Amino acid sequence: MKYLSKLSESHLAGKTCLLRADFNLKSDKDVFRILESLPTIKFLLKNKAKILILSHRGRPPLLGSKKWNMEGKEFSLEPIAKILSDKLGEKVFFMRSFDFGGINMHLKISDPGKVFLLENLRFLKGEEENDKKLAKKLAGLGDIYINDAFAVSHRANASVEAITRYLPSYAGLLMEKEIKNLSSLFHPKRPLVVILGGAKITDKIGIIKNLWKQTKCFLVGSSVLNNSNQKEVKKYIKNKKVILPLDSIRVKDNYLDIGPKTIAEYKKILKKAKTIIWNGPVGMNENKRYAGGSNAIAKVVAGSRAFTVVGGGETTNLILNLGLTKKIKFLSTGGGAMLEFLAGKKLPGIRALK
Repeated sequence: MKYLSKLSESHLAGKTCLLRADFNLKSDKDVFRILESLPTIKFLLKNKAKILILSHRGRPPLLGSKKWNMEGKEFSLEPIAKILSDKLGEKVFFMRSFDFGGINMHLKISDPGKVFLLENLRFLKGEEENDKKLAKKLAGLGDIYINDAFAVSHRANASVEAITRYLPSYAGLLMEKEIKNLSSLFHPKRPLVVILGGAKITDKIGIIKNLWKQTKCFLVGSSVLNNSNQKEVKKYIKNKKVILPLDSIRVKDNYLDIGPKTIAEYKKILKKAKTIIWNGPVGMNENKRYAGGSNAIAKVVAGSRAFTVVGGGETTNLILNLGLTKKIKFLSTGGGAMLEFLAGKKLPGIRALK
């Protein structure tokens, strides 16, 4: 794999770099992924490159459909351009039109060092289908392609996978950091403890399988009790390595958070760990009444001397909201991508760079 970090001004000066970022933000306050993308953007600017950022946001209707006229604006990346300009301290020019000829001409006559953001790629037919024609059109806008969107690299999209066939392609600084830190978990300092929460424990089965030998134990959230009858889950919850909640907060037939006995037991286990992986809140964290377990676990993980890795949108937001970011050794931008990577799957966006 080729890494952007190995390039210098002689490789980048005057070149137009297509930077695939992930600005799939749910709100204007959700700026974690923007902040994580800044080192790559600054590196390119320092080396006198022009930057055209490619991204998506949500799942909008296709451009030109009737539905687009009513609802399309909520999926626009235009507000992101303003946030990015503020965080970067550099004007980011938003390109609303998908006139590829016009964009290409504009990029050619613009000065080096400028940053442009193209409108949401999912407005275009072919992005999610990994369409070669669209990928070739996008590739025609630049000289070099850089994938810095780890969080979407588990999807074979035109701007993630197919585009690499038409341009010299590199992993960005954030992508390199994600690969390096997550790869280290396959040979962790032991004991390794893995915390698995979230609404769908079945999504975490891949991690359990792939890290089974390395892991001392898996601490699971209350959701496993809601899924305990599912065949795939049943295989593992009877094993001593999978620690079930000792008590829980229950409303009718729904288990919504772990209880105080479980928190105390999980604390004891986590204090002895030398590596901790956490993906998914251990309760229904979006409701404050059922966030106690996740908040308590977050503080224990943040206070640990272990190598701590946290990922998944809700878990990451929890750490950010509690102001514990600097106390976590590595905070991943990936949710589904992190799960698939740790499950040993080959992510299309990463495989395409090799």
